[in-house]
Amino acid sequence: MAGHSKWKNIQRRKNAQDAKRGKVFMKLAKEIFVAAKQGGGDPDTNASLRLVIDKAKANNMPNDNIDRAIKKATGDLDGVNYEEMTYEGYGPGGVAVMVSVLTDNKNRTAAEVRHAFNKNGGNLGENGCVSFMFDRKGYLVIPNDSVDISEDDLLLEVIEAGAEEMETTEEGFEIYTEPEDFASVKDQLQEKGFTFTTAELTMIPQTTSPVSGDDVEKMINLIDVLEDNEDVQDIYHNLEADEEVMNQL
Repeated sequence: MAGHSKWKNIQRRKNAQDAKRGKVFMKLAKEIFVAAKQGGGDPDTNASLRLVIDKAKANNMPNDNIDRAIKKATGDLDGVNYEEMTYEGYGPGGVAVMVSVLTDNKNRTAAEVRHAFNKNGGNLGENGCVSFMFDRKGYLVIPNDSVDISEDDLLLEVIEAGAEEMETTEEGFEIYTEPEDFASVKDQLQEKGFTFTTAELTMIPQTTSPVSGDDVEKMINLIDVLEDNEDVQDIYHNLEADEEVMNQL
């Protein structure tokens, strides 16, 4: 996974802006709903639900909100049905973009996502047009200041837990796993006392797409517009941009 630091900086910016907009609880409620609908409302027997609940609690989502989303999914409360969909396309400068949504009206969401691409110099494509450029991975970040053992010892712990790779950055120790190993690696490291600033299943680009000039601003605008859409859960891309340009934006 090495060499993706500029992409990660943009991902971190995305996460910060998403929280700033205050939409994170609604998006998490939808994720909880779908996980509970598919695998049942008990997190002890539904690993997907347990991971989403952990993510919700890490974002300080109130327990009442979590319980309400589960009860809607299991029929204890009236609620809507959400459908999972993924849109694929290209942003300005040929950046590969994948948009994961949960929607109760796919016609509305499709029109809004298409409009976002068209308005910001991109174009929506067919399913499969860019997904082959990404690998689904588990992604965990242990902050530097929370580790009281050497990097070599931490690496041994990470490998023993079943992780695929670990990278050391200024922000912390970034750990990658196969999707099916993610929950097990996370649980084992937590049992050993490690904490995470990020713990999620995500899509990692195999290569990045360097973009400069106006295309960088257009791409950031596209991300912002998509994030403002309440149906959009995650945006994956392979944009690589100069950090100075990102700071100016």
